[in-house]
Amino acid sequence: MTTEGLMDHIARTPVIPDSLAIWGMGQMGAAVKGPDAVAFFDLCLSNIVEEVSGSWWSRAYPPPALPETLRGHFTFITHEHLDHLDTQTVKPLAQANPEMRFIAPGWCRQILLDLGIASERIIIPQALAPMTLPGTSLRFTAIPAAHYEKEYDEEKGYRWFGYIVEWNGVTFYHAGDTIMFPDYVHMLAMLPKADVALIPVNGRDYYRETDANATGNLLPFEAARLCLDAGWDLVIPGHNDLYPNNTIPFSEIVHALNTVSPRQKYKILQPGELLYYVKANG
Repeated sequence: MTTEGLMDHIARTPVIPDSLAIWGMGQMGAAVKGPDAVAFFDLCLSNIVEEVSGSWWSRAYPPPALPETLRGHFTFITHEHLDHLDTQTVKPLAQANPEMRFIAPGWCRQILLDLGIASERIIIPQALAPMTLPGTSLRFTAIPAAHYEKEYDEEKGYRWFGYIVEWNGVTFYHAGDTIMFPDYVHMLAMLPKADVALIPVNGRDYYRETDANATGNLLPFEAARLCLDAGWDLVIPGHNDLYPNNTIPFSEIVHALNTVSPRQKYKILQPGELLYYVKANG
């Protein structure tokens, strides 16, 4: 599929009741289509990380789409790191979609304003306060994450977000970047349980942290236990494909899932690949 063809595929894909169409966009990027909108999450469709931080961060594959070819209504951003708020992606995406709204932590507001995005197009949600996006049936809750700490600023709010999205009878959880932290599982238990969870499972270690300033994420066995405790139907291990130096073998993730939660459904979603999730009710 060409980079232009992916948007055509998104546009042509119908969405029936109790379902969501989810395309992998690489790293923690996703495109999600419901019955009344298209939403993007943490798109990184440029080579910006290597340009800023050096060749250690070279991409493993080209972007599945060019930002100027995408058409959608909302973009969710979990935090300001370049592989989640890619300014070379967000600017042309915003220009190609003049009505698009951007949902992000307060830490991202000035970056978005500096890209020429008008303040009325920026939504800074309050943590743990559900809201419905205008003109749609998409209801979401921003929840704190810890990358590595659950950082909070009196003016900007929480630095790291994940998003619980309730839409068309399906609940989708985009975890952003996070590690385990106190009360994480308890907090998830107080919120709508995800049917599909996209979580970052590329581990962390001293050498990546010191050699490349790479802030890591969930270890495989942490992710597997989290799946078990949260009771998710389907998990998508993310953040483990775009930068080869910042990944772990997928076999380690599969082994952990099979050991800790052997009946857990999972999908390793390739860039540009469609996962069509239909919730089984009854």
